[in-house]
Amino acid sequence: MATCYIGVGSNIGDRRKFIDSSIEELNKVRGVNVTRVSSIYETLPVSDIPQGKYLNGVIEIETGIGPKALLKELNRIEESLGRRRTIKNAPRTIDLDILYYGDESVNEEDIVIPHPGIADREFVLKGLRELGKA
Repeated sequence: MATCYIGVGSNIGDRRKFIDSSIEELNKVRGVNVTRVSSIYETLPVSDIPQGKYLNGVIEIETGIGPKALLKELNRIEESLGRRRTIKNAPRTIDLDILYYGDESVNEEDIVIPHPGIADREFVLKGLRELGKA
């Protein structure tokens, strides 16, 4: 089992409901157990595209499934909650990013762990600190 940290964010519709629903759906994934969730913070978007404020947080999980399988499940959850990938950094109902997967490093075309944007996003660092990771 690996302890993993997932970034979560939403800036369309009922933002809190989308976050809560994503946590519920993540907990239903076989081989995944949500152990803790940081506080949820309202943040400004990190984008030049005009859009509303985000709610962001960090989810801690224990999992026995590999990084690519976890990413596939996160993408499935995003899609089930109405996420449509159009342009980079566009507004979204839900965004789920693998921040850390245990002590593993992965650097492939479709997945990079640790997430390369961690140091640039104070809301991620704040959530990780709250959960004792940063």
